[in-house]
Order: sequence, then C-alpha cells, then structure tokens
Amino acid sequence: MPAPPSTSPSTPPSSLSSSTAAPLSPLTLLINRQANDAVVCGSLNSPTLLKRKRPARIEIPIAPFGFPAVETPVGVDRMSEVEFEGDGYSVYCKRGKRGAMEDRLSLVFFDGHGGAKAAEFAANNIDRNIMKEVARRCEEDIEEAVKNGYLTTDAEFLKEDASGGTCCVTALIHKGDLVVSNAGDCRAVLSRGGVAEALTVDHRPCREDERERIENLGGYVDCCRGVWRLQGSLAVSRGIGDRHLKQWVVAEPETRILRISRECEFLILASDGLWEKVSNQEAVDLVHPLCVGVDNPEPFSACKKLSDLSITRGSTDDISVMVIQLARFLP
Repeated sequence: MPAPPSTSPSTPPSSLSSSTAAPLSPLTLLINRQANDAVVCGSLNSPTLLKRKRPARIEIPIAPFGFPAVETPVGVDRMSEVEFEGDGYSVYCKRGKRGAMEDRLSLVFFDGHGGAKAAEFAANNIDRNIMKEVARRCEEDIEEAVKNGYLTTDAEFLKEDASGGTCCVTALIHKGDLVVSNAGDCRAVLSRGGVAEALTVDHRPCREDERERIENLGGYVDCCRGVWRLQGSLAVSRGIGDRHLKQWVVAEPETRILRISRECEFLILASDGLWEKVSNQEAVDLVHPLCVGVDNPEPFSACKKLSDLSITRGSTDDISVMVIQLARFLP
C-alpha cells in the first residue's frame, strides 16, 4: 500500500504533504478503515519538539485494512516531548530524566530498555508482521495473528545482532471488536461506565506463573533493592529482544478480545512510566470528566495531565500515554 502522507519539520503540523520523499512528521499516524474495520497506529519520527497548547486537527487518510511500514529516523532519542491529537485519539509522550527517550509508537506503544534499538525496530515492523498474519488467516484468527506477529518481529530483531529489548502493548479495532495484546509492562486500561478495567496484566518476574515458567527453564528470580528481577537484571519477563536473556524472556503476548459496547467509553494505553505512579482507577477518574458527557472532549489535555501527575509523584521514566475514544469505533 502507498506510504502515508508526511510533513517536513518546517511545515506546520496541521498541513500534509503528498510527497513521499519529504521527511516524516514527528508523529505519523494512520487510521485504516474498511467498512466497520479500524486500526489505530503511529510512530515517533523526529527530534523536533512540538510546542503547542492544542494540536490542530488533521484529516486522517482512509486506506484499505492494513498497516503501513513506517521508519523511525535517527535522532528521535533526543526528543523531550511529542504531542498529537487526531480524530478519536490523542497522544502525549514525555522523556524521563534517565537519559534518551526509549519509548516508541507503532500499533500503539513500545517501551524500550537497554537502548531504543528494539523499540524502534518493533515500531517499524510489528504492524506489518501482524497484518501479514491477519491476511494469511483471512482475518478469522486475530489472536493467533497477533501472537505470530510478535514472535516474527522478535526473531527478526535477534538477527540484527543488536542489544536491548522492548515491552509492547498493541490495540487493534476490527469489526467492532477491540483486540488488546501485551508483552511486558506497558498496559491497557478500559473505562467502562467510569470504572477502570485492566485489559492487560503486566509481565513481571514476581508474577507467580511467570516465575514458575522462568524457574522451569533453569532461570532464577530475586529481589534487588525492592524490585523483582530476572537473573538479577531485568524487571520484566516478556518482550521483544533481550538476546542475553532470550532463554527466559519470551515475546509471546497475552491477548484479550472484547466487543465494543456503548458503555466502553475510552481506552488508555501507556508505558510503565505512568502506571508506576498512577493507579488504573486514578487514571480513569482523571480522564473521565474531560472526555465523557462533555460538549468538547479534551483527550489530549487528559493525556498531558496523566503524564504531569506521574512526574509530580516522582517518576523519572519515559512516559507515553494515548487515549482512544471508543465511541468513534462502535460497530
């Protein structure tokens, strides 16, 4: 399929260029819709800092069901903020104090560790790999397609002989169903009538089933300075990459599929930089009055307020937040 429209860093974010040779915009997003199908995805793509109180609305191109392959150019790790608001979703990313930004966006979020290479690779490839699997299965077995998309991306990254790894959370809206998958500690939380409902469970070494799996494979889990770690090193037990721990760090995601109903108000997807300091219900309580039952919803403001709340509570990690208004995707 043709590459998505892009903007030059010197072009205002609200204006789109049809030239495929132009540099990609700081956040390239595409909603693929065909009949009642929809997919939300994006990718961080520029070291340029966007500074605006409320990003201008842009028209999102309609394309056949599928994901574009989007490359993330060198320099994204120097960004301190990314802001974007589209039709039905808003994104805010804030670099932490620990160093270069390692979060990336594609289907939705990738939170890298040990460098940004794995997150960047996943952001550029996992969508394509999932959609290849969807097409091969005639879109019938979405859960298996997502699983194989993760595993293929992991295998391809390991061939790159690069270090580091990344956690992932992906969201696919297909024929009125919401398909959420994760590997690692990025999280998806649904607001159902104002009540928070976690759609993912963090993959951490302290989880009883994860610890048992690791130990059955000859590994060990111990507590280092109050944090449970795999082999005394990694604080997550699943993800893409992590070559030196691959025997125990699997890329297989856990997936939940649910039908989008009118009581499904919005979905929050975020990296652990948010969830380490803000509970699921606190996040929903903050977003709800800004997005539900109001004439002018403010999902972008909600994203930024969530990030700010985590920072005021002491977070030093990268924080990436997306709010998707599910009413826009009712079957």
